[in-house]
Amino acid sequence: MSIGFTAEHTELAASVSGLVARHAARADTRTRLDGLAAGERPPCWTVLQEQGLLTLHLPEACGGNGFGQRDLAVVLEATGHGLLPGPYLPTVLAGAVVADSGAGRGRNALLSAVAAGASATAALGIGGLSAQPRGDGYHVTGVAAGVLGAVSADHLVLGARLTGGLDSGHDEVWFTVPAHEVEVTSERGIDLTRDLGTVRVGLVVAPEHVLTGTDASCIAATAATLAAAEAAGLIRWCLESVLEYVKVREQFGKPIGSYQAIKHRCARLFITAETAAAAAWDAARAAGGDEHQRRQAASAAAVTCLPAAVDAALDAITIFGGIGFTWEHDVHLYWRRAISLRALLGPTGEWARHLGLLALEQDRDFEVHDLEVDGAVRAEIVTDFARVAALPAGQRRNELAVLGYAAPHYPRPYGRAAGPAEQLVIAREFDSAGIEQPYMSVGEWALPTILSHGNDAQRERFVGPSLSGEITWCQLFSEPGAGSDLASLATKATRIEGGWRLNGQKVWTSLAHLADWGICLARTDDSVPRHAGLSYFLVNMRAEGVDIRPLRQSTGAEEFNEVFLNDVFVPDDCLVGEPGQGWALARTTLSNERLTISTEASPSNLGLLRRHIRQGTIPIEGPDATRVLGELTAAENAVSALNLRSLLARLSGFAPDASTSLAKVATTLCTRATCAAIVDFLGPLAAYANPDSSEATWSYLNLPNYLIGGGTLEIQYNIIAERILGLPR
Repeated sequence: MSIGFTAEHTELAASVSGLVARHAARADTRTRLDGLAAGERPPCWTVLQEQGLLTLHLPEACGGNGFGQRDLAVVLEATGHGLLPGPYLPTVLAGAVVADSGAGRGRNALLSAVAAGASATAALGIGGLSAQPRGDGYHVTGVAAGVLGAVSADHLVLGARLTGGLDSGHDEVWFTVPAHEVEVTSERGIDLTRDLGTVRVGLVVAPEHVLTGTDASCIAATAATLAAAEAAGLIRWCLESVLEYVKVREQFGKPIGSYQAIKHRCARLFITAETAAAAAWDAARAAGGDEHQRRQAASAAAVTCLPAAVDAALDAITIFGGIGFTWEHDVHLYWRRAISLRALLGPTGEWARHLGLLALEQDRDFEVHDLEVDGAVRAEIVTDFARVAALPAGQRRNELAVLGYAAPHYPRPYGRAAGPAEQLVIAREFDSAGIEQPYMSVGEWALPTILSHGNDAQRERFVGPSLSGEITWCQLFSEPGAGSDLASLATKATRIEGGWRLNGQKVWTSLAHLADWGICLARTDDSVPRHAGLSYFLVNMRAEGVDIRPLRQSTGAEEFNEVFLNDVFVPDDCLVGEPGQGWALARTTLSNERLTISTEASPSNLGLLRRHIRQGTIPIEGPDATRVLGELTAAENAVSALNLRSLLARLSGFAPDASTSLAKVATTLCTRATCAAIVDFLGPLAAYANPDSSEATWSYLNLPNYLIGGGTLEIQYNIIAERILGLPR
């Protein structure tokens, strides 16, 4: 999914991509590299101005379209994908910075000039410039190095450190200046498609050219947001180019995309592209809102997107092999731009430290606001929850099931057939009323399969009682010789009068010792291919012949079990679907398992790290703790943004195009890194089983539950590569 996933944004991205392909093809860009580095504008500049792309985000009063940075991010992703040459990014950055500042003639003049086709740029820090008060203005002198687009700019936005003993509460001043009033020296930049300059200043800035209400941190946040969007486009081009290549490039008589090592690299590149797009989108949606939230989202985007673009391009080069390391291949141009963006925005570690400090103050807001739910429906929900809250605690679960709130997304009569917006309203009402939302553990995976593939009698028998808590479930899938290769399972189901006789051994069965029923996959036909010979049964865990033996885990808990099925009778009415349909039904179950695991895993672990830092168990002195916290916060925010985008897509009537495997992998990687970091920072304390460390060490010891449950990372990479990316089996 690209940054823009609505119909309007998809159309905008397609339009911009087409424009870049027609007017700024990479082959033409290659012929102009020397001129572009010297500050020449590309021939497409007039087209960009005529199409309103220079001012898309600017106020209408200044000749802009007034759409904001979310739309601009969609455009920048498309221009990054097409490697649009010239000073487009620095120009729209300068426009955004000036538009966000206080009113003044200099501000309006720059915005109007950009609307008329002028180019501009903004320095990303005060650099070597200093300013002293001179009358109502400032005398500014010094050198600002590494200003992207400075050579081609008609106007510049610069900042200087204030000197002279002012007691104004500010230590810097930002201003606009026409390019002809400063000296710009062209520098050789690593990005060959746009210019880089050093700016020497010696002038008096009049008060009307001073920008109020902005500082270096505000400008850095805006720059990070826009650069992240462009970086997301660079990553997406790398992914698409690699996929196209590995499907046709053959070695040893096969496309290289059929080899697992390449599949996994492509799957990881896909995850990088998706998380980068989500982080960039989140930063863009935060622009113009709460300042703390904006800086947190922008910092997270910088940590997530900028180094990822560099690594994605390098990974693409190595997948292409020798051809990717040639001057003629375009991938090095993308790599160069990614390196330039990362370098100009500053060290990733500094962004991470900044984000870590922000995360200690406040969580990123991923709530959906202004939900469109019918007023009568909302009133009904509030009334129902007030009635449930008045009941004794032991009666609430059953009443929630009767009213359809135990699983509101289920069809009636088991749920309310609630759409995404109504589900969110209900979830908030659970919190407001202080009522625990029912959770069925393995039932969360089993019931959707019964609803989708079971008959009316099975739905009536099992769904309602499960929702009310009368029936609990376990999953009888894995075997000693059939874990990831589930289709090789050996449990046998033999047809007898009135039903089936099951024999075999299952293992790693969570909560089998507590479960009333189990969903069981067994082989009913040995004469057909492995996947085609499986069937899906509902097994009474109290039936004769079911032998449950607990397995103690590394945490010390006994949640797993071995289950031996010795001539267990399963009646015909407990076969779900038809014989031989078990594999298709199991995929429904596993998909819901991955979704549940991805939802459960990450947030509590990162909250644990923040709590340890706030309590002083993990010292905040020195940069390491806050840097690591920032890195992990960026990863968690990207996963949360992925989930929010998926939800918003459903609210808008669009089906998200990434599977649950993506969320499972991204969450698992985040959880693993977070748990490891907590134990690392606890130091010797992690070796003790005491209240200060036991929760952290238990979370770390419990990691295999997430790394293996629902399919290992390697299995998920295969699923992503083959089912989403279309690589050959």
